Amino acid sequence: MALSDSVTTCLSPPVHYVICKLGFEKTDTYDINNIVSENGEVCWQAVTEHVCYLKSDQSVDYIESIRSLGPVCESVNLHFKSLTKEQFVIQYALWFRWTNCSELFLEVFDVLQYTQTTEVALGLMKLTSCLERALGDVYLLIGKDCPFLLRDLLASEQLAVVFGQAVMNVLRVFIGSPYGLNLRNVLWHGFASPQEIPAKYCAMLLFLTAGLGQLLQTYLLQTKCILVHRPYVIFVSLEELDVFPLNHEMLSIAEELVKLSSFVLKTMLPFWMDALTAFKQSRYADCVILLLPQLEVGLRLLFTTTNKCPNRLLTAEVKFLSKMLAKHLDNEEVNQLPAVLEEPTMASEFLWDFLNHQEGPRIRDRLSHGEINLEAFPRKVANQIVALAITLLCRFSDEDMFAFKEHMVIKPLMNCASCYRSRFHPISRLKKQV
Repeated sequence: MALSDSVTTCLSPPVHYVICKLGFEKTDTYDINNIVSENGEVCWQAVTEHVCYLKSDQSVDYIESIRSLGPVCESVNLHFKSLTKEQFVIQYALWFRWTNCSELFLEVFDVLQYTQTTEVALGLMKLTSCLERALGDVYLLIGKDCPFLLRDLLASEQLAVVFGQAVMNVLRVFIGSPYGLNLRNVLWHGFASPQEIPAKYCAMLLFLTAGLGQLLQTYLLQTKCILVHRPYVIFVSLEELDVFPLNHEMLSIAEELVKLSSFVLKTMLPFWMDALTAFKQSRYADCVILLLPQLEVGLRLLFTTTNKCPNRLLTAEVKFLSKMLAKHLDNEEVNQLPAVLEEPTMASEFLWDFLNHQEGPRIRDRLSHGEINLEAFPRKVANQIVALAITLLCRFSDEDMFAFKEHMVIKPLMNCASCYRSRFHPISRLKKQV
């Protein structure tokens, strides 16, 4: 596991180029007054004209579009930095109401005024999940079954009817397409370290969300439709989710473990530290949003190491988390990761329970798709994710950290982990019913 020290990025070379360099190649500057009016109205044509298309089939040319949109994003970012909070609220607050979480978008504006890279990444993760939920509500004005995947939602005819195809193509350059910047997936699956996400892309998505609100208002006035927001998912039977004990001393030890454990990639250390800080500040949704991608990174590192397939450390595959925990690899060979996780912690069963089983809370899915009210995220759920993280940090520590593993504060946690049994597997649910 010395690999955790040597990995400097989880982005493959092509993805690293697209996210970190491509949008900076053009250094043109644009007059912000041509992109947004004095009262905060987005001039969509000044944005959509930067989307380029392939001559062969007129599909979006993502590489050229990112290169062309780069200076526009920078202009928007500088525009936001020039505004006071009061000015921003006056010009834009109204246009975030359609998302049903206006406050979050106003918070993202605050984040953009500073250079805290982890906060930009966290803001983007929350912004994209809430935006996806809101777009799903708009889809249901016309369609019936909202697509589960963001890329299918953005490619839908229903949203093109409301916003226009050119506008949807702009969005697809930033989120939803593996050929574009793909910011949502790159962050939610833990591929990007804090310093690898340019703040100007966060600013641009904030700007585009306001512009979508303006277009939606026009559509609703023309059609006399009313936008209805789907209710948030509420966790029930929280007592079933209460597995691990967690206290202040455990959190203090976790802060030390994070710096020493081979489960943590050094480039990702700021995410871990900020997650623990968020928990102590009772920001439970923020804590879990920061922690879940890091658990996936650590597991991906373990998976690629134990199964000797290092090339998969830098790839984003559909349902990769499920694949990591499956009994067999794609080539039918036995997957070594579950066995590594089982001793002494039953992390594999816990992860299936909390993240994958249909009857379980499916925390990652619901958070990343905007189905949970972030303000009311329960502490009990955050407790369990943090506690699991601590057991993994302990489990994958060097031998000379025996004292940590046997520490009287950590010992109860490790004991709970070692005897954990699935609660949400179909067989477990059937047993309970019987």
